[in-house]
Parts: sequence; structure tokens; C-alpha cells
Amino acid sequence: MPLRISSNATLFFTLFVPTFWLVFFGAFTVAVFAYNQEYYGNISGPWMRWGSFFFYAGGATFLYVTLLRLKRVEISPEHLYLTNYFKHRRYPLEDVLQIRTRDFALFKLGTIELKAAGTFGKHIYFLVSDKYFTAFWQVHPELAEKLLKK
Repeated sequence: MPLRISSNATLFFTLFVPTFWLVFFGAFTVAVFAYNQEYYGNISGPWMRWGSFFFYAGGATFLYVTLLRLKRVEISPEHLYLTNYFKHRRYPLEDVLQIRTRDFALFKLGTIELKAAGTFGKHIYFLVSDKYFTAFWQVHPELAEKLLKK
């Protein structure tokens, strides 16, 4: 039975935040272009339109290179299970080169490096669930010695 080692917050950060952000600011940007006002408060129309467009494009790019790369990760002694909630993939642990974690102030980011690129690429990123991540490696210290890198 596989054990989830990624955080429950992955669903929120991968689906809900990008969807809300893209829909809300996309609608705002469309509205600013559709109304075509000369001024929006003290901001001239062209500055507001292009400013909102670049804000939207920059935010969408930021979401793409950060939050949308996160995956849900489950692990068993034989396999690694990955999903982006649309595609699900299973890899044998022999295909995993190493698993690293980096501790940031509010969260831990995990990186799985595969020996060869898979469906989600060669590097898979996930938010680490401290409780389950630690529990799995304590039960399987031989895998921890082989796969975990700091």
C-alpha cells in the first residue's frame, strides 16, 4: 500500500490558487480592455490596459514555473506514484536517482530526480508532508540510505 509523502496543500496550490487567480485577473484584464475608458481613476487608459495585461501574463508565468509544477507523490517499497491530478504515473524505485528536500521558512520542497526523463520530466517537485515523509523513511531505512540526499 503506497503512502502519501506530499502535503495535502498540494491540491490547493496546484488547482485552486491558479484557477482562482487566472479566472479573476483574466476577467479583470478582459473588462479593462472591453470598456476602453480614457481614464481609470487617475490612471490613463492605455497604461491601465497594458499594465493589467502584463500583470496577468507575469502572474500566469509565475504560476506555471512554480505552483503548477508541484505533484502529489505516494511511495511504496517498490514503486513511486506521481500525479498532477489529471495524469497518474507509476515508476519503479530503481528509476529514481535521488530524493532531496530543501527547507524553506514556511514549507519543505522535495525534488525527485529520475535516471531518465518521464512523463513529468526528470525532476519532480512536491511539497513535503513532514509527518508521512519521516514515517516512511523510518520504516524503510535501507531505501532512505539509498535514495535520500540532503
